[in-house]
Amino acid sequence: MTPQSDEDEVWRQIVASFNETAGDDPADRPWPDRENVPEGGEPPPKPEELDEEPRHEMGGEPGAEPSETEDDDHDHYIPPPPPPLPKADLVTRVAWTALFGGPAYLLLAAMLKLPMDPWIVFTAVASFIGGFVALVVRMGDGPPNDSGWDDGAVI
Repeated sequence: MTPQSDEDEVWRQIVASFNETAGDDPADRPWPDRENVPEGGEPPPKPEELDEEPRHEMGGEPGAEPSETEDDDHDHYIPPPPPPLPKADLVTRVAWTALFGGPAYLLLAAMLKLPMDPWIVFTAVASFIGGFVALVVRMGDGPPNDSGWDDGAVI
């Protein structure tokens, strides 16, 4: 038998068994009782929940609903407040102002149809480029100076 005829025979078997059902059909297995949900829509209580008191009777008046802050304190992690932002020096503040101020002025002038002389456009574009370059140069993304010859993993 040639390899081509073997392949043709395999395809014929695949096509012939296309409409046959699989031997291990999940529909034939019974549904586990623990998966059944009563008509009310809520799942049955777990055994450890049956031993506990309901939450609304834990404090205050019986039958009173717990306050939202009580639930929030127990259910959610509340992170500590973040540290204050570092104070930026004058050069950094001027660079950020130039970075956003140049394009903002051009956009505002175009929307308000203000006359834009060539020197104004040049100044706005130059301030954008200068602010960008100043921020990149001051970024300080290199390794620390006191790290030695083997600084390991730098994060």
